[in-house]
Amino acid sequence: MKSLIKSFGYAFEGIFTAIKKERNMRIHIVCMIYMFFFLFTFDFFEITRTQLAILFIACGQVIAAELINTAIEAVIDAQGEEHTKYGKIAKDCAAGAVLVFTIFAVLCGIAIMYQPSAFKLLFAYFIENPLAIVLFAISVVIFTIFIFKGIPVKDKDRK
Repeated sequence: MKSLIKSFGYAFEGIFTAIKKERNMRIHIVCMIYMFFFLFTFDFFEITRTQLAILFIACGQVIAAELINTAIEAVIDAQGEEHTKYGKIAKDCAAGAVLVFTIFAVLCGIAIMYQPSAFKLLFAYFIENPLAIVLFAISVVIFTIFIFKGIPVKDKDRK
């Protein structure tokens, strides 16, 4: 049982490491936070359980692909400063895989959430609630800082 719990700990450590070190992972996370916040907070969007499951799967695939990409990059980088032709191919293909998953996740999101009436209601809500506009603007600033600055990381290798 201890080894099972440890394996979950290692998996979460990998996820948190990718969030700390990878800007693109933070972009994916922030986009998902906003999407699910608007879906679960407001009842403007009409989506079925199947559509919600598709959104969960699409988002999970993007995050998983980003984790695999991060792992491949780390292994290639661990081989030394000299980038080989094959190392470049591996890194480029892994990044390409993330891009493909992301494009199709966005297309799934558009296909499911393109509901002009829902966006009109959301817009009207914000017009009627100036505090909501302020809070949204503050969240955009905070998340922008999070995306570009990340989380301060203490490097264990530094002295």
